[in-house]
Amino acid sequence: MTFAHTFKTFSILVLLFSAHISFAASSDDAKKSILSDIKTAQRTLSNTQNSVAKEQALLGKKIFNKQQSLSKLREEAAVNRRLADEDTLSLEQLQTRLDTWQQQQQYQLNLLNRFVRQNSDSEHVTNNQNELLSQVVSLISDQEQALYPHFKKQPVVLSNGELSQASTLQVGPVAWFSTQTPKLAGLLNLDDESNALKVALVQSTSNDNPLDNTLKQNGVGSTLLTFDPSLTHLVTSQAQQESPLEHLEKGGLWAIPIILFACFALTIALLKAAQLLRLSKIKMHSQMQLQQFFKAENTNEFAGMQKQLFNLTLQSEKGQVRDDQLFNQLIHDKHKLDNFIGAIAVTAAVAPLLGLLGTVSGMIETFKMMTLFGSGDPEVVSGGIAQALITTELGLVVAIPALVLNALLSRKAKAYYSQLEGFALQLSQLEKGDK
Repeated sequence: MTFAHTFKTFSILVLLFSAHISFAASSDDAKKSILSDIKTAQRTLSNTQNSVAKEQALLGKKIFNKQQSLSKLREEAAVNRRLADEDTLSLEQLQTRLDTWQQQQQYQLNLLNRFVRQNSDSEHVTNNQNELLSQVVSLISDQEQALYPHFKKQPVVLSNGELSQASTLQVGPVAWFSTQTPKLAGLLNLDDESNALKVALVQSTSNDNPLDNTLKQNGVGSTLLTFDPSLTHLVTSQAQQESPLEHLEKGGLWAIPIILFACFALTIALLKAAQLLRLSKIKMHSQMQLQQFFKAENTNEFAGMQKQLFNLTLQSEKGQVRDDQLFNQLIHDKHKLDNFIGAIAVTAAVAPLLGLLGTVSGMIETFKMMTLFGSGDPEVVSGGIAQALITTELGLVVAIPALVLNALLSRKAKAYYSQLEGFALQLSQLEKGDK
């Protein structure tokens, strides 16, 4: 029975081992089968994606062609609809459309006329379309020729008044000239009214001619051409510069009292400044030191106004009489310090008023000139106003320094008087009985 049991156990083990071996073999076959199916599915997916991409590209081209044909059909439909609408338009609607087109044509003609007026000296306005177009074409051709400048022989008025034939070159608003006898070269000033060339500034009188044959032939000269970016306005402004005396003369009659007040204030300021600077310095001492000086009657320790106050203290006893004498002396010193400083303040107040008075007078004269000759010329108006404002400018130039000088001198005088006042308070407490 034991043998049978052992045999049965052994047979069971053999069966289990054989089953394990068969299961392992079947699992390897399953893995290989799965990998093969995956690779097959990947190939199928790649082929499907390629076919989908090709079909998508074909469909995109078809959609684009359909959209193009649709847009053309829409345009044709819009044209046909407009034609159909025009067939059904009433006479009033057709007249309204015709009026709109005529207004557009008139607007275009106005633009062309404005272009002609801005680019030519003619003020003639025409509604003839053919004539206007010919003028526009002529102006455009002139502008094209201006892009390629060339030399011309023209008469030039030199700075000494002589008229000489010169080679001229114009590039835009800038023009140069060159003469052989005498040898001059420089910039030209274009006169818009007579279209004549005038010399604005002679740049060179040497043999170095910037407009020589090399420049004429090859476009490159031996020297550089001088260029004036201000278009001769700088030369004009330099010619109109004036000296200070000429500027004052334009102020007219009212500039004289302003100048007199300025001289008066300046003289007083100089004299007062010299007076205040020559004042002796105030020496401040303690009450005990002053008592010692008072007992010793040492007047050499002080000078100027301070010495006068100390002498008054020595000459009188302590009391109301001494205080009155010190007070009177302080009033006298204050008057001496402040004397004529107020005249500077008066000058600072009167000078702008005189300038305003001169401006009003100048404006009255300007309006008289406008009444006589009209206001068409802006130089008459601007020149009169400029001359009228000179007195205001002069008044402010006098008033501002006068205010500053008045403030400085008044502050110096007040500071000095405050020190004298403090010194007088100390002197009022001194007693002779302590000798």
